[in-house]
Amino acid sequence: MPLISPSLLSADFLHLADECKMLNESEADWFHLDVMDGRFVPNISYGFPVIAQIKKTTAKLFDVHLMIVEPEKYAADFKTAGADILTVHIEACSHLHRNIQQIKLLGMQAGVALNPHSPVALLKDIIQDLDLVLIMSVNPGFGGQSFIPHSIEKINQLRSLISESGSHAKIEVDGGITLENAKQIVEAGADVLVAGNAVFKSADPKATIAALKNM
Repeated sequence: MPLISPSLLSADFLHLADECKMLNESEADWFHLDVMDGRFVPNISYGFPVIAQIKKTTAKLFDVHLMIVEPEKYAADFKTAGADILTVHIEACSHLHRNIQQIKLLGMQAGVALNPHSPVALLKDIIQDLDLVLIMSVNPGFGGQSFIPHSIEKINQLRSLISESGSHAKIEVDGGITLENAKQIVEAGADVLVAGNAVFKSADPKATIAALKNM
């Protein structure tokens, strides 16, 4: 069974407490929190105060995805706000190994995200240090986009790299995941599914989470 990490970016922010309650009562494993700075991606989302408040509502793991430049400046603040996993973009890090070391020294699991144009091979020399790799199956910055089909091949490539290297990194996939394509994504090797609109725009979010969980 895959782990399910619903993205709060698609939640109803006017009723955020209710959305968190729903996730707590559901089969969701993690809370996925997308942080955007308007520089690395053309959008701005939320920051430390919102994450810290959401953290008060749950004991579930906080899966924080930074779509920001210079993530090293803020890693400690995200730890304080409640991050359990901190994922940075390879495209935003000039010294990725140093970023990963920093995240782990702060007591968080370390993840690296790849944009659709970034090949899996870029991770060859860092894969053994990672707890998670996030394959972006859409271009980051906005919810509601369609899944990029080539992402399936990237998941296959990443699964091979992890197996060959002896890494224990989980494969997370984010973008355009639906009940229609989730099974194919899991079969390709995904361990964690990030779902935004598929969950929060569903007529029955708990049932949708359960269906994704049982792919």
